[in-house]
Amino acid sequence: MAADATLIEKTAIEIVDLLRRGAISPLDLVDTLEQRLAVVEPAINALPTLCLERARDHARRLMHRDLGDRGPLAGLPIPIKDLVPVAGVRTTFGSPIFADFVPEDSESIVTRLEARGGIVYAKSNTPEFGAGGHTFNEVFGTTANPWNTARSAGGSSGGAAAALASGCAWLAQGSDLGGSLRIPASFCGVVGLRPSPGRVPSGPDSHPYELMTVEGPMARNVTDAALALDAMTGRDETVPFATGDSQGAFLAAACNPRKPGRIAFSLDLGVTPVDPEVAAVVRGAVATLEAAGFEIVETGPDLAGAVEAFQVLRAVSYAVGKAPLLEQHRDKLKPEVIWNIEKGLALDGAAVIAAQREQARLFHATREFMDGFDLLICPATIVPPFPAEERYVTACNGVAFETYIDWMAITWVLTVVSLPVLAMPCGVTEDGLPVGLQVAGRPGGEVELIAMSKTIEDTLCDWRPETVPELVLRCA
Repeated sequence: MAADATLIEKTAIEIVDLLRRGAISPLDLVDTLEQRLAVVEPAINALPTLCLERARDHARRLMHRDLGDRGPLAGLPIPIKDLVPVAGVRTTFGSPIFADFVPEDSESIVTRLEARGGIVYAKSNTPEFGAGGHTFNEVFGTTANPWNTARSAGGSSGGAAAALASGCAWLAQGSDLGGSLRIPASFCGVVGLRPSPGRVPSGPDSHPYELMTVEGPMARNVTDAALALDAMTGRDETVPFATGDSQGAFLAAACNPRKPGRIAFSLDLGVTPVDPEVAAVVRGAVATLEAAGFEIVETGPDLAGAVEAFQVLRAVSYAVGKAPLLEQHRDKLKPEVIWNIEKGLALDGAAVIAAQREQARLFHATREFMDGFDLLICPATIVPPFPAEERYVTACNGVAFETYIDWMAITWVLTVVSLPVLAMPCGVTEDGLPVGLQVAGRPGGEVELIAMSKTIEDTLCDWRPETVPELVLRCA
């Protein structure tokens, strides 16, 4: 069969069904992606490192197995974020320090995905060490947004989101500390799912007890994201808090959607300004849900204390994981990373203790708040995709920001309280740029979150304009 451009438009679930029936082969998919990448990648720069022959070798090995013995992904290709080592594949972490690094071993999330029928064919672009909500680095340059290639694709999983939106991936792996799955999902009009800590284990890691950074899936819709999340879960001896194999529970939830009861809605979570155009799109989506009979109450948990706590805890994480790089390679680190490491090194014990205590208080207060609601919804970003030449958002709606991560507060305050959060598209601006909605569930409640998010997705299914992303039109 070989390359077939019509496969690009299909969902991951549809592709897996074709694979399981033997209607297509994993090699057909690798050939299809190679053809698509040759046209798209020069303009978008989402997947700068390819390993297509490695992918074909894996595909051939899978094809020696019976159709029913190829795992839940059955031979579906998936790109891995360039923060995650893949054996034998250039892995740069978006940094000149590791520009030529080729690891001998893969991280456990890679081996788990490959054992379950995923085929790694590319590394997705990321900012240096995942720092920031805009994907650019000195190794590979900037990833463009498929909806308007002059705009940011978001970050730090921007390469993954842009690959999905431009038809260069059916599923993707990403990670999230301050919004790195949710922000690019919003900017690129796809789905990003930040699971609970431990739900998607990956190691070995130099900082295994840091629970704010999580691995998770990106996809074009909720059901595909659920498929990917199931494939990513599992027992993992390299991680101290792995929650185990989901046994297909997340895909089952997406296939059995249910309507939520009460939903809390906050436009700003009490911590950030919001661009008026984003506010209008999100309020329009909320009105659509209310018209469909959803019970929505405009309220939210008090998360003001999360602002200082996150800045401290994030800085500690950078100091623990990256201080040796600062000592040895200061001249090769971008200024934002240097600032984060130095902030962490300058903290005293009292500041760290206060941040940890505040995080504990906020978690319990938010957990109690969520006892009265099935979901909490809010914008996934406070601005539409911004010009790609800008490093980060410096102001919004007349409010100037002090640091390069302040504009992302609407995502990272939810990180602090460990809620599982799914970001999905909910509309577009007047000039056709996607706007995303965050849907947060109760602690550990991914099954319920996915089932209810699927109902929300179905209700908002007409959000897309008649036009498709700029790059897709250009390559059609």
